[in-house]
Amino acid sequence: MSLESKHALHHLEAPLREDVRRLGELLGESIAADRGAAFLAQIEEVRALAKAARSGADADWQRLSQFLAAIPTEEMVDVARAFNQFLNLANIAEQHHLTRPQQDQAVQLTLPDHADLQTTLANLDIELVLTAHPTEVLRRTMIQKYDAIAELLWARDLEGKAATNEQDLRRLIAEAWHTDEIRQTRPTPQDEARWGFAVLESSLWHALPDFLRELDTAMVERGLHPLPLDAAPIRFATWMGGDRDGNPNVTAAVTAEVLMLARWMAADLFLRDVDDLQASLSMRRCSDELRAEVGESVEPYRALLKQVRERLLRTREWAAEPPGTEVAHDDIYYTGEQLMAPLLLCHRSLLNCGMREIANGPLLDTLRRVHAFGVNLVRLDVRQDAARHTEVLDELTRYLDIYRGGASYADWPEAERQQFLLTELENRRPLFPSVWPVSEEGAEVLETCRTIAQGDGAGVAQYVISMATSPSDVLAVILLLRECGLQRNLPVVPLFETLADLEGATQSIDALLSIPWYRAYVNDYQQVMIGYSDSAKDAGQFAAAWAQYQAQERLVAVAQSHGVRLVLFHGRGGAVGRGGGPAQEAILSQPPGSVAGALRVTEQGEMIRWKLGLPRLARQNLRRYVSATLAATLSPPPAASETWRERMAAMSDTAVTAYRAVVRDDENFVALLRDLTPEQELGILALGSRPARRKPTAGIASLRAIPWVFAWTQVRLMLPAWLGTHVALRDAMQTHSEQLQSMLNWPFYRMQTDMLEMVLAKADVDLARYYAQRLTDGRQQQSVEELCQALRGLTEDLLKLKGQPHLLADDPGLAESLNVRNTYLDPLHLLQAELLARWRNKSVDAEAVELALKVTMAGIASGLRNTG
Repeated sequence: MSLESKHALHHLEAPLREDVRRLGELLGESIAADRGAAFLAQIEEVRALAKAARSGADADWQRLSQFLAAIPTEEMVDVARAFNQFLNLANIAEQHHLTRPQQDQAVQLTLPDHADLQTTLANLDIELVLTAHPTEVLRRTMIQKYDAIAELLWARDLEGKAATNEQDLRRLIAEAWHTDEIRQTRPTPQDEARWGFAVLESSLWHALPDFLRELDTAMVERGLHPLPLDAAPIRFATWMGGDRDGNPNVTAAVTAEVLMLARWMAADLFLRDVDDLQASLSMRRCSDELRAEVGESVEPYRALLKQVRERLLRTREWAAEPPGTEVAHDDIYYTGEQLMAPLLLCHRSLLNCGMREIANGPLLDTLRRVHAFGVNLVRLDVRQDAARHTEVLDELTRYLDIYRGGASYADWPEAERQQFLLTELENRRPLFPSVWPVSEEGAEVLETCRTIAQGDGAGVAQYVISMATSPSDVLAVILLLRECGLQRNLPVVPLFETLADLEGATQSIDALLSIPWYRAYVNDYQQVMIGYSDSAKDAGQFAAAWAQYQAQERLVAVAQSHGVRLVLFHGRGGAVGRGGGPAQEAILSQPPGSVAGALRVTEQGEMIRWKLGLPRLARQNLRRYVSATLAATLSPPPAASETWRERMAAMSDTAVTAYRAVVRDDENFVALLRDLTPEQELGILALGSRPARRKPTAGIASLRAIPWVFAWTQVRLMLPAWLGTHVALRDAMQTHSEQLQSMLNWPFYRMQTDMLEMVLAKADVDLARYYAQRLTDGRQQQSVEELCQALRGLTEDLLKLKGQPHLLADDPGLAESLNVRNTYLDPLHLLQAELLARWRNKSVDAEAVELALKVTMAGIASGLRNTG
């Protein structure tokens, strides 16, 4: 049996079509061996009905619905699992297809012609940040099995070992079928960190030096020098174990543990490198400098590397001890410079002795790993809400009886706060008593600051302040860190998230950079984070995107006026409704001058695995990041004309008004969200360590952006990505259609329309209507119908704008991929609607319903991929 829609696959490229077909057959064999031929026939009947319903009439949907509703609850779990696993296997096949030589060669590393190319490459600073709120729904054990399947597909193509390969594929797919793919317990922050470290270990550790060799080759071919030894054009950071914004599970103790876990992993990985280097660097001839270090050893490089190995072993042993365990820094590798020194000595000696090929072999890869990963493996961001810092200082001023105008810190005006904070920062005496009755929440904030101060912030990249609005938010964190013993000038990064905060960001940063004490603290370097997720939830995707664009323009201008180097940190999600989209296009659509050789951006959720989870894929995406960053730096797009900007501003105003009229002003909207979508039930799907809501309230404001997008994606209405845009585009097309078409030459506007098109292609009004009929009342069904009509109207307007006969006319590969997936997604959607009804009606088979419901959520997430 093949779980394949042959008609839909007809136009897919032959190797991909064959992989999908064969993986489906092997899954069918596993299902039949486990559940019997009759059950497999039932799965095939569901697939056939879904295919007919997709291309047929309402009656076909009705037959499919009735067939699924008649399936006993205990069988629904495996029915859902069959379609879920096929979608995951299809993902693997597509992922593998992207790394085939023909497709891999299509992803070129592009170096622009520019006189400053050598200098720009030497100073390039791209940091990819793996975030602490994944939408990855699969267990790590399943991810490992799927990665192994991908490796077998690669080995078969590379070596042609079809027979042996087939046996291993059959076994792995059987293992996957017999494994529970859904987490039964919510992961801890430490689990999330280990998952992130696993990506670094299995993929990025190998992909990065390989990519840098590609870059060296491309530079030499252009007549340039290779990268300097100390260059680190790409580095990695993480929020996993450091992001405590609204997550009570991330404590100071957790952060301390994660920092040590990272050190342990780094020491372990470098030990593997050093073992390999000891095996290869068996040469006798060496420089006088190296001879002076190791004495009359017959194999001087091995002698020195033996010392390195012993010190790495001590480092790993120390990292396994409880956080805070004292150790002499000279006895371990506490800093990257300490580890770099003996490796550089080996490198210099080999060069001096005429062994350049050997010097620039695996030793060069290890040197570059030290620069990129360091002894901490990955730099950790700590993030906390601005209000938590305000609360601590308010408690303190009340305890110390420091009042201004009868008010404590929380009620002081901004100027009063700044004066107080600067006075204390310039004062040598401590402000905080050694013992005072601080609240539990305040104590946790202070303990986090003490954790950062241990080792003077080693392993910590920066402190990010959520919901920042004013200079005092930044100064408050610096004061708290100083009071807790931090000597280092740790970067403190304000995160501007809501529409109002984005609009006020320029004034805030201008005021901050006007403070002499702060200018000395930052040493003419300022980082600002732009929040995509919460601004889109606050104002709608279209208005938020324009606010983000304008905020970046103004921030660049302010930084230039102060003579400060600005780095923008883009907090993008995987889904379009949270700022997601292809990285290369996103970078090239940024305002001119906003990239300037430096970029910091989050990689979130399941996108970490799809973009960075395998070395071959990671190399492709590193090419994209470097090529786009170079282009945006050296050949930025021209500024948009004033008439284009005026049109964009007018459309943005219309969009935010229309969006908020539904999300904020419609008193029935929250009930519709909760009844139509599985928003309430997402809590049972153990997505991550963070609660779905910042506060235990039922409104939209407290709902996090990830479940907000995830819920609407599950019912295929994709509301966060287009609501409000439909009115803005409709009105503008009626009066300014030619202007809008000319605006497609503006990279920013083109990016918005391309991402909107992709979202509309994934939306499905028929499925949304089905959820409404099964789960909502008559009034709510009318509301859903109005939304469906709005979505259809938006689709028509977008096609007119782009002059296309249908969605994805310019991307037939994605169109066919979605066509294939819909045959397997449709049964999961209909099953989910039926299961939601049973769950909410307190079905007697509650345990089985819950498990089946989890599987449908995971399957839909896998099938649509960028869900959160």
